[in-house]
Amino acid sequence: MPDSVVGRVFSLLSAFRPEDRTISISELARRTGISKPTAHRLLHQMAEWNAVEVTADGVRVGMGLFELGLLASRPVDLRAAASPFLADLYEATGETVHLAVAEGTDVVYVQKLEGRHGPPTASRVGGRMPAYCTGVGKALLAHAPPERLAAVLEKGLRRRTPRTVVARGLFERELTRIRETGVAVEHEESSTGISCVASPVIGDNGEAVAAVSITGRANRIDTSRLAPAVRTAALGISRSLGTTGRRRP
Repeated sequence: MPDSVVGRVFSLLSAFRPEDRTISISELARRTGISKPTAHRLLHQMAEWNAVEVTADGVRVGMGLFELGLLASRPVDLRAAASPFLADLYEATGETVHLAVAEGTDVVYVQKLEGRHGPPTASRVGGRMPAYCTGVGKALLAHAPPERLAAVLEKGLRRRTPRTVVARGLFERELTRIRETGVAVEHEESSTGISCVASPVIGDNGEAVAAVSITGRANRIDTSRLAPAVRTAALGISRSLGTTGRRRP
């Protein structure tokens, strides 16, 4: 449990899950380890700032957080630059298209166009996934600052499916190939039955600022055929952001 007041506030906010429309104070206290009286006091103080709404049915996220979220310029600018390229990929393939950024050892999805052919995927806009087992995550890690990759390796490569790459040597060699080709491929490493191909959006410092991917059924999607289109889209987004898209040597 966080020691500081700020830490407890963010712990309470982070305890909300996508399926939670409202949640009881008792459940928030249980999820965070914060005592119920302390959670009650903090949540009512947060309600005064519209961060949450406390109702007879429970607690829900408030409009104040939504308004603050709109001030996050990186995803907004990135989505605006990427939208036409993502739309082109979606129209050309009918598969699910993602745009993601790095956040710690995870990726956060900032845009998703749901494929017409399925399958349903666990990803959602604003949702997180571990970077090491996703196509967008590996594309980002291949062009990440050394400290971010070190943090991922220190945290450990845990097996999510039978095909997840968990051997450090194999994983590092795969990142080397991604740096050379500009393309990352995932075959059922994050979810069984799903494969994807991704490419990084490179900034002027040679590091990835985002990654774009196409995701589909593992038994139908041809990642080698789709790779050039994903790579072209990533380069186009780089140019739209005013960067060269050149990778670090």
